[in-house]
Amino acid sequence: MLLQQAPAQAPIVVDVIRQPEATPAISYGGVLLSAVTMVGLILVAAIVVGLLVGGVFIVVSRRRDARAQTPAEPSHVRLRI
Repeated sequence: MLLQQAPAQAPIVVDVIRQPEATPAISYGGVLLSAVTMVGLILVAAIVVGLLVGGVFIVVSRRRDARAQTPAEPSHVRLRI
């Protein structure tokens, strides 16, 4: 009897939207190729940055030596690079 006296509820409406397409599967070869490519790019970037920083150090060292008024001590060896 109690159920018959409860007020009727409005129906629940759920809108179903279209789901996006599934992404294609990635093979182990694709993952390996991506990893090797990323490592290669990082390696090339490290080499370029290393050469630039090394060049800056050499230029700064040569300029500092050119500006020095006193000759270097004879115990020092200059590499002339």
